[in-house]
Amino acid sequence: MRQKEPIAIMILHILLGCVFIFSGLSKAIDPVANSYQFDDYFLSFHMSFMQIFSMFAAYVMTMAEFVLGVMMICKIKMKLTAWLYLLFMSFFFLLTAWLALAEYLEVNHGYDFGVVKDCGCFGKAIKLSNFHTFLKNVIIIIPTIIVFLWRKRIPDVRMTELGKWVAIAIACFAVLGLQAHCHRHLPVIDFSNWKVGTDLTKDYIGQDLVTETVYIYQDPVTGDTVHVSEKELMDNFQKYESMEYVDEISDTIQPFKQAENYNFTMEDSSHSDLTPTLINPKNPKPVYIVFMQDLDETHLKGLKSDDFKKVQEKCLKDSCYLYGLTNSPREEIEEFVKKNGITFDILCCSYYIPGKGPYFVRDAIHANPGIIRVEQGKVTGKWAWRDFDEILK
Repeated sequence: MRQKEPIAIMILHILLGCVFIFSGLSKAIDPVANSYQFDDYFLSFHMSFMQIFSMFAAYVMTMAEFVLGVMMICKIKMKLTAWLYLLFMSFFFLLTAWLALAEYLEVNHGYDFGVVKDCGCFGKAIKLSNFHTFLKNVIIIIPTIIVFLWRKRIPDVRMTELGKWVAIAIACFAVLGLQAHCHRHLPVIDFSNWKVGTDLTKDYIGQDLVTETVYIYQDPVTGDTVHVSEKELMDNFQKYESMEYVDEISDTIQPFKQAENYNFTMEDSSHSDLTPTLINPKNPKPVYIVFMQDLDETHLKGLKSDDFKKVQEKCLKDSCYLYGLTNSPREEIEEFVKKNGITFDILCCSYYIPGKGPYFVRDAIHANPGIIRVEQGKVTGKWAWRDFDEILK
Protein backbone atom coordinates (compact mmCIF):
# COMPACT_ATOMS: atom_id res chain seq x y z
CA MET A 1 0.00 0.00 0.00
CA ARG A 2 1.37 3.40 -1.01
CA GLN A 3 2.14 5.77 1.82
CA LYS A 4 0.13 8.99 1.67
CA GLU A 5 1.84 12.29 2.31
CA PRO A 6 0.30 14.70 4.84
CA ILE A 7 -1.85 17.50 3.40
CA ALA A 8 0.56 20.12 4.78
CA ILE A 9 3.51 18.56 2.94
CA MET A 10 1.46 18.33 -0.24
CA ILE A 11 0.62 22.03 -0.03
CA LEU A 12 4.26 22.94 0.61
CA HIS A 13 5.69 21.05 -2.36
CA ILE A 14 2.95 22.40 -4.67
CA LEU A 15 3.69 25.97 -3.55
CA LEU A 16 7.43 25.43 -4.00
CA GLY A 17 6.82 24.08 -7.47
CA CYS A 18 4.61 27.04 -8.39
CA VAL A 19 7.24 29.54 -7.21
CA PHE A 20 9.95 27.92 -9.33
CA ILE A 21 7.70 27.61 -12.39
CA PHE A 22 6.66 31.27 -12.12
CA SER A 23 10.26 32.34 -11.63
CA GLY A 24 11.36 30.29 -14.63
CA LEU A 25 8.58 31.55 -16.91
CA SER A 26 9.13 35.19 -15.91
CA LYS A 27 12.71 34.83 -17.16
CA ALA A 28 11.88 32.61 -20.15
CA ILE A 29 9.70 35.27 -21.78
CA ASP A 30 12.71 37.62 -21.94
CA PRO A 31 16.00 35.70 -22.10
CA VAL A 32 17.85 38.78 -23.36
CA ALA A 33 16.97 40.71 -20.20
CA ASN A 34 18.01 37.67 -18.17
CA SER A 35 21.39 37.60 -19.91
CA TYR A 36 21.84 41.30 -19.09
CA GLN A 37 21.22 40.40 -15.46
CA PHE A 38 24.05 37.87 -15.61
CA ASP A 39 26.23 40.54 -17.26
CA ASP A 40 25.60 42.83 -14.31
CA TYR A 41 26.34 40.10 -11.76
CA PHE A 42 29.57 39.05 -13.47
CA LEU A 43 30.65 42.69 -13.59
CA SER A 44 29.72 43.24 -9.96
CA PHE A 45 31.81 40.24 -8.86
CA HIS A 46 34.75 41.32 -11.05
CA MET A 47 34.25 38.39 -13.40
CA SER A 48 33.72 40.32 -16.63
CA PHE A 49 35.56 37.58 -18.53
CA MET A 50 32.49 35.40 -17.90
CA GLN A 51 30.11 37.74 -19.71
CA ILE A 52 30.50 35.79 -22.95
CA PHE A 53 28.58 32.99 -21.20
CA SER A 54 25.74 35.24 -19.98
CA MET A 55 23.19 34.12 -22.56
CA PHE A 56 24.06 30.44 -22.05
CA ALA A 57 23.78 30.88 -18.28
CA ALA A 58 20.41 32.62 -18.73
CA TYR A 59 19.04 29.70 -20.75
CA VAL A 60 20.35 27.06 -18.32
CA MET A 61 19.20 28.90 -15.20
CA THR A 62 15.69 29.42 -16.55
CA MET A 63 15.38 25.83 -17.74
CA ALA A 64 16.61 24.50 -14.38
CA GLU A 65 14.08 26.53 -12.40
CA PHE A 66 11.14 25.63 -14.61
CA VAL A 67 11.97 21.92 -14.80
CA LEU A 68 12.58 21.66 -11.05
CA GLY A 69 9.22 23.33 -10.48
CA VAL A 70 7.48 20.80 -12.73
CA MET A 71 9.26 17.92 -11.01
CA MET A 72 8.27 19.22 -7.57
CA ILE A 73 4.60 19.70 -8.41
CA CYS A 74 4.28 16.39 -10.27
CA LYS A 75 6.38 14.50 -7.70
CA ILE A 76 8.85 13.24 -10.28
CA LYS A 77 11.96 11.75 -8.65
CA MET A 78 11.23 13.47 -5.35
CA LYS A 79 14.43 12.39 -3.61
CA LEU A 80 16.57 13.91 -6.36
CA THR A 81 14.30 16.94 -6.67
CA ALA A 82 14.42 17.66 -2.93
CA TRP A 83 18.24 17.52 -2.99
CA LEU A 84 18.44 19.86 -6.00
CA TYR A 85 15.98 22.28 -4.40
CA LEU A 86 18.02 22.37 -1.20
CA LEU A 87 21.30 22.97 -3.06
CA PHE A 88 19.69 25.59 -5.29
CA MET A 89 18.07 27.51 -2.45
CA SER A 90 21.12 27.25 -0.16
CA PHE A 91 23.29 28.87 -2.81
CA PHE A 92 20.88 31.72 -3.46
CA PHE A 93 20.15 32.16 0.24
CA LEU A 94 23.84 32.81 0.89
CA LEU A 95 24.21 34.94 -2.25
CA THR A 96 21.28 37.20 -1.45
CA ALA A 97 22.35 37.46 2.20
CA TRP A 98 25.66 38.90 1.00
CA LEU A 99 23.96 41.21 -1.52
CA ALA A 100 21.59 42.56 1.12
CA LEU A 101 24.47 43.14 3.55
CA ALA A 102 26.67 44.72 0.87
CA GLU A 103 23.90 47.09 -0.22
CA TYR A 104 23.29 48.07 3.41
CA LEU A 105 27.00 48.87 3.82
CA GLU A 106 26.98 50.88 0.59
CA VAL A 107 23.96 52.96 1.55
CA ASN A 108 24.75 53.53 5.23
CA HIS A 109 28.54 53.34 5.53
CA GLY A 110 29.89 54.56 2.20
CA TYR A 111 31.34 51.29 0.88
CA ASP A 112 31.39 50.66 -2.86
CA PHE A 113 30.95 47.01 -3.81
CA GLY A 114 29.18 47.72 -7.10
CA VAL A 115 26.21 45.66 -5.92
CA VAL A 116 23.45 44.87 -8.42
CA LYS A 117 20.35 46.62 -7.08
CA ASP A 118 17.69 44.52 -8.83
CA CYS A 119 18.07 40.79 -8.16
CA GLY A 120 16.20 39.75 -11.31
CA CYS A 121 14.84 36.63 -9.60
CA PHE A 122 11.46 37.16 -11.27
CA GLY A 123 12.85 38.67 -14.46
CA LYS A 124 11.35 42.07 -15.23
CA ALA A 125 7.91 41.00 -14.01
CA ILE A 126 8.53 41.81 -10.34
CA LYS A 127 11.36 44.03 -9.15
CA LEU A 128 12.69 43.38 -5.66
CA SER A 129 15.44 45.04 -3.68
CA ASN A 130 18.26 42.88 -2.37
CA PHE A 131 16.81 43.01 1.15
CA HIS A 132 13.36 41.93 -0.01
CA THR A 133 14.93 39.20 -2.12
CA PHE A 134 16.76 37.91 0.94
CA LEU A 135 13.50 37.88 2.93
CA LYS A 136 11.83 36.02 0.07
CA ASN A 137 14.56 33.37 0.15
CA VAL A 138 14.25 33.06 3.93
CA ILE A 139 10.56 32.30 3.44
CA ILE A 140 11.21 29.82 0.61
CA ILE A 141 14.09 27.94 2.22
CA ILE A 142 11.98 26.96 5.26
CA PRO A 143 9.49 24.79 3.28
CA THR A 144 12.42 23.62 1.15
CA ILE A 145 14.09 22.16 4.25
CA ILE A 146 10.81 20.63 5.43
CA VAL A 147 10.20 18.94 2.07
CA PHE A 148 13.83 17.77 2.04
CA LEU A 149 13.42 16.12 5.45
CA TRP A 150 10.23 14.41 4.23
CA ARG A 151 11.66 13.43 0.84
CA LYS A 152 11.78 9.69 1.59
CA ARG A 153 8.15 9.66 2.69
CA ILE A 154 6.74 11.52 -0.32
CA PRO A 155 5.75 8.92 -2.93
CA ASP A 156 6.75 9.50 -6.55
CA VAL A 157 4.14 9.89 -9.24
CA ARG A 158 2.96 6.56 -10.71
CA MET A 159 5.03 6.51 -13.87
CA THR A 160 7.66 4.24 -15.32
CA GLU A 161 11.28 5.35 -15.17
CA LEU A 162 11.16 6.09 -18.89
CA GLY A 163 7.94 8.04 -18.46
CA LYS A 164 9.53 10.25 -15.82
CA TRP A 165 12.49 11.10 -18.03
CA VAL A 166 10.16 11.78 -20.96
CA ALA A 167 8.17 14.20 -18.78
CA ILE A 168 11.39 15.95 -17.76
CA ALA A 169 12.49 16.16 -21.40
CA ILE A 170 9.13 17.64 -22.44
CA ALA A 171 9.42 20.32 -19.74
CA CYS A 172 12.98 21.10 -20.89
CA PHE A 173 12.05 21.46 -24.55
CA ALA A 174 8.91 23.48 -23.74
CA VAL A 175 10.76 26.17 -21.78
CA LEU A 176 13.70 26.03 -24.20
CA GLY A 177 11.35 26.64 -27.12
CA LEU A 178 9.73 29.59 -25.37
CA GLN A 179 13.12 31.14 -24.67
CA ALA A 180 14.30 30.63 -28.24
CA HIS A 181 11.15 32.25 -29.65
CA CYS A 182 11.42 35.29 -27.37
CA HIS A 183 15.15 35.54 -28.05
CA ARG A 184 14.73 35.55 -31.83
CA HIS A 185 11.77 37.91 -31.78
CA LEU A 186 10.54 39.93 -28.78
CA PRO A 187 9.20 39.01 -25.32
CA VAL A 188 5.63 37.69 -25.46
CA ILE A 189 4.94 39.93 -22.46
CA ASP A 190 6.76 43.26 -22.47
CA PHE A 191 7.69 44.81 -19.11
CA SER A 192 9.90 47.57 -20.53
CA ASN A 193 9.33 51.32 -20.26
CA TRP A 194 8.80 51.35 -24.05
CA LYS A 195 6.07 48.74 -24.31
CA VAL A 196 3.27 49.30 -26.82
CA GLY A 197 0.74 51.79 -25.48
CA THR A 198 3.19 53.65 -23.23
CA ASP A 199 2.90 57.44 -23.14
CA LEU A 200 6.57 58.43 -23.31
CA THR A 201 5.92 62.11 -22.65
CA LYS A 202 5.34 61.37 -18.95
CA ASP A 203 8.83 59.95 -18.39
CA TYR A 204 10.96 61.49 -21.13
CA ILE A 205 9.56 64.99 -21.74
CA GLY A 206 9.59 67.59 -18.98
CA GLN A 207 7.04 70.31 -18.39
CA ASP A 208 8.10 73.90 -19.00
CA LEU A 209 7.24 76.71 -16.63
CA VAL A 210 4.35 78.75 -18.02
CA THR A 211 3.48 82.09 -16.43
CA GLU A 212 1.00 84.84 -17.16
CA THR A 213 1.36 88.51 -16.34
CA VAL A 214 -1.66 90.07 -14.64
CA TYR A 215 -2.00 93.87 -14.47
CA ILE A 216 -3.71 95.66 -11.59
CA TYR A 217 -5.68 98.81 -12.35
CA GLN A 218 -7.65 101.08 -10.03
CA ASP A 219 -10.78 103.05 -10.80
CA PRO A 220 -10.01 106.65 -9.70
CA VAL A 221 -13.67 107.33 -8.90
CA THR A 222 -14.71 104.27 -6.89
CA GLY A 223 -11.27 103.15 -5.77
CA ASP A 224 -12.01 99.60 -6.86
CA THR A 225 -9.13 97.54 -8.27
CA VAL A 226 -9.33 95.03 -11.10
CA HIS A 227 -6.95 92.31 -12.24
CA VAL A 228 -6.53 92.24 -16.00
CA SER A 229 -4.78 89.60 -18.06
CA GLU A 230 -2.40 90.66 -20.81
CA LYS A 231 -4.76 89.36 -23.49
CA GLU A 232 -7.74 91.19 -21.98
CA LEU A 233 -5.71 94.39 -21.78
CA MET A 234 -4.65 94.15 -25.42
CA ASP A 235 -8.18 93.41 -26.63
CA ASN A 236 -9.93 96.10 -24.57
CA PHE A 237 -7.25 98.69 -23.92
CA GLN A 238 -9.66 101.65 -24.21
CA LYS A 239 -11.78 100.21 -21.38
CA TYR A 240 -8.89 100.55 -18.94
CA GLU A 241 -7.39 103.75 -20.37
CA SER A 242 -9.17 105.92 -17.81
CA MET A 243 -7.97 103.78 -14.90
CA GLU A 244 -4.74 104.15 -12.98
CA TYR A 245 -2.04 101.51 -13.32
CA VAL A 246 -1.13 100.13 -9.89
CA ASP A 247 1.08 97.06 -10.29
CA GLU A 248 1.60 93.81 -12.15
CA ILE A 249 2.05 90.28 -10.87
CA SER A 250 3.11 87.00 -12.46
CA ASP A 251 0.79 83.99 -12.06
CA THR A 252 2.02 80.43 -12.62
CA ILE A 253 -0.24 78.63 -15.06
CA GLN A 254 1.93 75.51 -15.40
CA PRO A 255 4.73 74.70 -12.93
CA PHE A 256 8.11 73.42 -14.09
CA LYS A 257 8.42 69.64 -13.92
CA GLN A 258 11.59 67.75 -14.71
CA ALA A 259 11.22 64.54 -16.73
CA GLU A 260 11.81 61.37 -14.72
CA ASN A 261 14.37 60.17 -17.29
CA TYR A 262 15.83 63.61 -17.91
CA ASN A 263 19.20 62.10 -18.87
CA PHE A 264 17.67 60.47 -21.94
CA THR A 265 18.76 62.31 -25.08
CA MET A 266 18.56 61.83 -28.83
CA GLU A 267 21.39 64.04 -30.06
CA ASP A 268 22.21 64.66 -33.71
CA SER A 269 25.68 65.37 -35.12
CA SER A 270 25.45 69.01 -33.98
CA HIS A 271 24.66 67.87 -30.38
CA SER A 272 21.08 69.14 -30.61
CA ASP A 273 18.61 67.06 -28.61
CA LEU A 274 15.70 65.99 -30.82
CA THR A 275 13.77 64.28 -28.00
CA PRO A 276 11.26 67.14 -27.50
CA THR A 277 10.54 67.08 -31.25
CA LEU A 278 10.29 63.33 -31.86
CA ILE A 279 8.56 62.36 -28.61
CA ASN A 280 5.93 65.04 -28.76
CA PRO A 281 2.15 64.66 -28.40
CA LYS A 282 1.69 67.41 -31.00
CA ASN A 283 3.93 65.77 -33.59
CA PRO A 284 1.57 64.55 -36.35
CA LYS A 285 4.16 62.38 -38.10
CA PRO A 286 4.97 58.80 -37.00
CA VAL A 287 8.55 58.35 -35.82
CA TYR A 288 10.43 55.11 -36.50
CA ILE A 289 13.44 54.74 -34.19
CA VAL A 290 16.02 52.05 -34.96
CA PHE A 291 17.56 51.10 -31.60
CA MET A 292 21.13 49.79 -31.78
CA GLN A 293 22.80 48.89 -28.50
CA ASP A 294 26.57 49.01 -29.11
CA LEU A 295 27.14 49.39 -32.85
CA ASP A 296 29.88 46.76 -32.86
CA GLU A 297 27.27 44.19 -31.72
CA THR A 298 24.47 45.26 -34.08
CA HIS A 299 23.29 42.60 -36.54
CA LEU A 300 24.12 44.16 -39.90
CA LYS A 301 21.96 41.52 -41.54
CA GLY A 302 18.94 43.37 -40.18
CA LEU A 303 20.03 46.76 -41.53
CA LYS A 304 20.96 45.37 -44.94
CA SER A 305 17.84 43.25 -45.40
CA ASP A 306 15.33 43.93 -48.16
CA ASP A 307 12.62 44.37 -45.53
CA PHE A 308 14.51 47.22 -43.87
CA LYS A 309 15.08 48.91 -47.23
CA LYS A 310 11.33 48.71 -47.81
CA VAL A 311 10.76 50.28 -44.38
CA GLN A 312 13.02 53.16 -45.41
CA GLU A 313 11.07 53.56 -48.64
CA LYS A 314 7.80 53.51 -46.70
CA CYS A 315 9.01 56.26 -44.37
CA LEU A 316 10.13 58.36 -47.33
CA LYS A 317 6.83 57.85 -49.14
CA ASP A 318 4.66 58.56 -46.08
CA SER A 319 6.85 61.48 -44.88
CA CYS A 320 7.62 59.70 -41.60
CA TYR A 321 10.67 60.27 -39.44
CA LEU A 322 13.32 57.53 -39.44
CA TYR A 323 16.26 57.79 -37.09
CA GLY A 324 18.74 55.42 -35.55
CA LEU A 325 19.59 55.63 -31.85
CA THR A 326 22.64 54.18 -30.13
CA ASN A 327 24.64 54.57 -26.95
CA SER A 328 27.92 54.30 -28.90
CA PRO A 329 30.07 57.47 -29.02
CA ARG A 330 29.93 59.89 -31.94
CA GLU A 331 33.27 58.69 -33.38
CA GLU A 332 31.98 55.11 -33.64
CA ILE A 333 28.76 56.32 -35.24
CA GLU A 334 30.66 58.15 -37.98
CA GLU A 335 32.85 55.11 -38.64
CA PHE A 336 29.82 52.78 -38.65
CA VAL A 337 27.92 54.97 -41.11
CA LYS A 338 30.87 55.26 -43.46
CA LYS A 339 31.84 51.59 -43.31
CA ASN A 340 28.34 50.17 -43.84
CA GLY A 341 26.83 52.77 -46.14
CA ILE A 342 24.08 53.78 -43.70
CA THR A 343 21.64 56.19 -45.35
CA PHE A 344 19.69 57.39 -42.30
CA ASP A 345 20.77 59.64 -39.44
CA ILE A 346 21.91 57.91 -36.26
CA LEU A 347 21.31 59.84 -33.07
CA CYS A 348 23.33 59.42 -29.90
CA CYS A 349 22.04 58.79 -26.40
CA SER A 350 25.16 60.33 -24.92
CA TYR A 351 24.49 59.96 -21.20
CA TYR A 352 25.93 56.49 -20.73
CA ILE A 353 28.76 55.04 -18.64
CA PRO A 354 29.95 51.59 -19.84
CA GLY A 355 29.19 49.00 -17.18
CA LYS A 356 27.05 51.38 -15.14
CA GLY A 357 24.39 52.72 -17.49
CA PRO A 358 21.79 54.07 -17.55
CA TYR A 359 20.86 51.54 -20.24
CA PHE A 360 18.19 53.54 -22.07
CA VAL A 361 18.92 52.06 -25.49
CA ARG A 362 19.51 48.51 -24.29
CA ASP A 363 16.37 48.29 -22.18
CA ALA A 364 13.94 49.92 -24.63
CA ILE A 365 13.84 46.91 -26.96
CA HIS A 366 15.61 43.57 -26.63
CA ALA A 367 16.68 43.25 -30.23
CA ASN A 368 19.74 44.71 -31.90
CA PRO A 369 18.64 46.32 -34.13
CA GLY A 370 14.98 46.77 -33.28
CA ILE A 371 12.46 49.36 -34.40
CA ILE A 372 10.01 51.23 -32.19
CA ARG A 373 7.27 53.36 -33.73
CA VAL A 374 6.18 56.44 -31.79
CA GLU A 375 3.06 58.40 -32.69
CA GLN A 376 2.16 61.59 -30.84
CA GLY A 377 4.40 60.61 -27.96
CA LYS A 378 3.01 57.07 -27.59
CA VAL A 379 4.58 53.74 -28.53
CA THR A 380 2.41 52.11 -31.19
CA GLY A 381 4.67 49.32 -32.44
CA LYS A 382 7.84 47.29 -31.72
CA TRP A 383 9.68 44.89 -34.02
CA ALA A 384 12.86 42.83 -33.77
CA TRP A 385 15.07 42.88 -36.88
CA ARG A 386 13.83 39.45 -37.93
CA ASP A 387 10.28 40.84 -38.05
CA PHE A 388 10.78 44.03 -40.07
CA ASP A 389 8.47 42.60 -42.74
CA GLU A 390 5.56 42.99 -40.30
CA ILE A 391 5.98 46.78 -40.39
CA LEU A 392 4.94 46.74 -44.03
CA LYS A 393 1.66 44.91 -43.42
